[in-house]
Amino acid sequence: MAFRKFLPLFDRVLVERFTAETVTKGGIMLPEKSQGKVLQATVVAVGPGTVTKKGDMQPVGVKVGEKVLLPEYGGTKIVLEDKDYFLFRDGDILGKYIE
Repeated sequence: MAFRKFLPLFDRVLVERFTAETVTKGGIMLPEKSQGKVLQATVVAVGPGTVTKKGDMQPVGVKVGEKVLLPEYGGTKIVLEDKDYFLFRDGDILGKYIE
């Protein structure tokens, strides 16, 4: 797997966005322009965390496999083995879904 070869540094989180819905519940096909930006993603890799001013390690707030809510803008797009991933700071992630 591509993300096993990539380890984010510090408080960075590598996520894979969910795919946008292309068909409505009624069966109507949606063009790409009318599809909203998908703000949900799955965490695929996390960095070790950041070092505080006292020298303690502050771990990242999410774990691999969790589903998170992303901001509408931001993140760095990364292509690994022809798949799009996004790199966010831990503080930029808005929340996580609890199942």
